[in-house]
Amino acid sequence: MNLRRFIPLFDDSVSEWGLEARLLRWLTLVWLFVGLIMLFSASYAVADVRHDDGLYYFKRQLLWVLVALILFNIVVNLPLRKFLGMSHWFMFLLLGLIFVTMIPGVGKNELGAARRLVGPVPIQPSELIKPFLVLQSARVFGQWEQLSWRVRLTWLGIFCLVILGILAQPNLSTASLCGMTIWLIALAAGLPYKYLGGTAIGGVLLALLSVSFREYQRKRVMSFLDPWADATGNGYQLVQSLLAVGSGNTWGAGFGLSQQKLFYLPIQDTDFIFSVFAEEFGFVGSVVLLVMLGLFATLGLIVALKTTHPTYRLIAIGVTVVMVGQSLLHIGVATGALPTTGLPLPMFSYGGNSMIASLVAAGLLIRVARESSEAEVIPLRGGGRNRPERLTNRKKF
Repeated sequence: MNLRRFIPLFDDSVSEWGLEARLLRWLTLVWLFVGLIMLFSASYAVADVRHDDGLYYFKRQLLWVLVALILFNIVVNLPLRKFLGMSHWFMFLLLGLIFVTMIPGVGKNELGAARRLVGPVPIQPSELIKPFLVLQSARVFGQWEQLSWRVRLTWLGIFCLVILGILAQPNLSTASLCGMTIWLIALAAGLPYKYLGGTAIGGVLLALLSVSFREYQRKRVMSFLDPWADATGNGYQLVQSLLAVGSGNTWGAGFGLSQQKLFYLPIQDTDFIFSVFAEEFGFVGSVVLLVMLGLFATLGLIVALKTTHPTYRLIAIGVTVVMVGQSLLHIGVATGALPTTGLPLPMFSYGGNSMIASLVAAGLLIRVARESSEAEVIPLRGGGRNRPERLTNRKKF
């Protein structure tokens, strides 16, 4: 085995990939590069004051990017069936860690939510579980008709435990994203509408129940409706975000010249990093970012339509929903189109767990693209010269 294939920037097999896989790889790397540049700008002033080092957050993010890129290259170079065979074990492990974070002294409480484990490495299982949730839900719904009702109900119960565990941390935004991802994968798999309709109603009721029982979530919804009514209180985050986005005008203030990031806009390196981007690059820059997300979604859809394997198709759809859907939710919060939530912008926001989850998910989509294109025509080693053999890619996992 050539180990160079698993090291970022040394993978010499890229030229042999199909067109969609190569385009997705370059788009992912461009997305990552722009995100790093934006994090440098958004975090410098705060890092300089808090840690006497303006590059404090940026340097740590670079270390996480290196780890994530190695995992990314491993994913794009190993068969999908291997990840599908391991996905349920990772699901069980991370599901257990989600509940462990709620144990006092073990979970780190930040801003009223216990989402990370205490320790030298800040593990956030609710972020890391996303790619494995896509894999396992695609695996279950991709062979739904072949499964017994006992197996079906068991996995539906596990998916519900994941969502309830994340909701109990509490983390309504991530729980909602995971629930929507599972639901959309089930929809793409062709499950009966009576099941889908019932679960959709149940999900909405669960979200309403969470908002009604938690006062801070209820205040966020009220401040979203009219942030200016309490501009220095509950509406402060959204008001400052809107001021940042509005200050960008058409072309933006220029790279590094955001004023709102100078201790006006809270959590500007994670939850509101798009606001800094919009202020510095304006309406034009924001449209370019949306176009990039549109290209990623289009390529994801093309990959899903090209593959003949039902489970692989659902993986492509699930990854596209997670990457693009989470990005649009983040942008919706920053622009006041959605209630304020703590959802990072993939490959932009500071945080190693989000970076690893994003690049692993992107790697899975690229792997689907590779297997769907490389399985179409394989030259025979023996017999005739340059004769192709077409495969239907109906592998069992």
